[in-house]
Amino acid sequence: MTIASLRRQLLAGETTAPDIVRALSKEIIARDPQIQAYLSYNLETALAEAESADLEKPLGGIPIAIKDNINVLGHPCGCSSKFLENFVSPYDATVIKKLRAAGAIPFGRMNQDEFAMGSATENSAVQITRNPRDPERIPGGSSGGSAAAVADLTAIAALGSDTGGSIRQPASHCGVVGLKPSYGRVSRYGLVAFASSLDQIGPLTQSVEDAALILQAIAGADPHDSTCLTAPVPDYLASLNHGVKGMKLGLPKEYLGSGIHDGVRQQIQKSIDSLQAQGAEIVEISLPHTEHAVATYYIIAPAEASSNLSRFDGIRYGHRAANPADILDLYQKSREEGFGAEVKRRIILGTYVLSSGYYDAYYGRAQKVRTLIRRDFDEAFQQVDAILAPVAPTPARKLGAAGSDPIHEYLSDIFTLAANLAGVPAISVPAGTTAYDGADALPVGLQIIAPHLAEAKLLQIAKAAEMGS
Repeated sequence: MTIASLRRQLLAGETTAPDIVRALSKEIIARDPQIQAYLSYNLETALAEAESADLEKPLGGIPIAIKDNINVLGHPCGCSSKFLENFVSPYDATVIKKLRAAGAIPFGRMNQDEFAMGSATENSAVQITRNPRDPERIPGGSSGGSAAAVADLTAIAALGSDTGGSIRQPASHCGVVGLKPSYGRVSRYGLVAFASSLDQIGPLTQSVEDAALILQAIAGADPHDSTCLTAPVPDYLASLNHGVKGMKLGLPKEYLGSGIHDGVRQQIQKSIDSLQAQGAEIVEISLPHTEHAVATYYIIAPAEASSNLSRFDGIRYGHRAANPADILDLYQKSREEGFGAEVKRRIILGTYVLSSGYYDAYYGRAQKVRTLIRRDFDEAFQQVDAILAPVAPTPARKLGAAGSDPIHEYLSDIFTLAANLAGVPAISVPAGTTAYDGADALPVGLQIIAPHLAEAKLLQIAKAAEMGS
């Protein structure tokens, strides 16, 4: 059930918070062994928190699943990596403090691509999560465990993180709602950093209303995060049902060209037609630097990852190699043994583009192109209220189908990366299903992108799209 419907039952005395936690535990035991979305959960702790839940608070009594790169006091925080497999968090991330303040109960650690680097949740060092819509397919990534659990109804809602599409793409593949807020709208304090100028925490939910409820709880200023904005947080529910009549919605010609599966194109067009029937005006726009987004992202993100992951050295915490010959040998062996192939690939790439003689040619130039991409969005939003696009060029592929070609995976993020580079909010809303690669009905997500800090408008449009789907 949705957060909104469970809250009504809780306030009416028709159920209790401990009953909800117990029911979820039963579903996890029955269903998750096949899907493997959960890495762990602490039923005893969750029940204790549920017993004392304040039902008058906006999320009072609601269990929320947490991606494995967000710190929760006393819980594991392993980032689905061998490097942190025994690490227990000594503090709560700001988003967890805010969830608790709103009455929610953190419940469960969700599988992900190691250190959030991937688009399939096949890069986890712990286990491979499957898509509940078709267990032979990927759930997407890197927040694949969070999306799969919500889709499989073993979680009411979940938190994920989005660096280049890692909330929206698995939401699209699993048929749930996934929201990436504006950069700076939600604190990153307590999120294990991948790329600090791109990362954002956001919700994966069963409805747009639930996404608004969670964003309301976790948004806002944080003195622990210097990039977190102090702008007031609006009431995201106030305009949720106001519809799209009179709005101008842009269709980037670069997003609907070749390379998109016909079934995805058809479902996106149905959503566009529905919004138009509800009174929105559809306008063709251009985001001319879109073609450079993938190359730009895969210079900037690995460069920042190379810097952020340098703290994992086998000295202060995490995996430490046995019997090193000297300090350098300790560094090298600890990182070699602790990191998986994709993480190593991105560290190597990032270190290369930051190295002497290459910084200006690669990283410096990528930052300039990033500015051009941001300007594309600024100019587009002078013409339209929001932008409509696919989330991914195809539905979920089969497990293992990417083989050993990382470029294939990187290109699957082509429609989501630009929003992170520009720092604007974006959401994936279910837009029907399509046949693909031997499957009859795989989910498709409609992506809606709005101006910076315009989450209220974004959710309003998403609600209209949800109602018309």
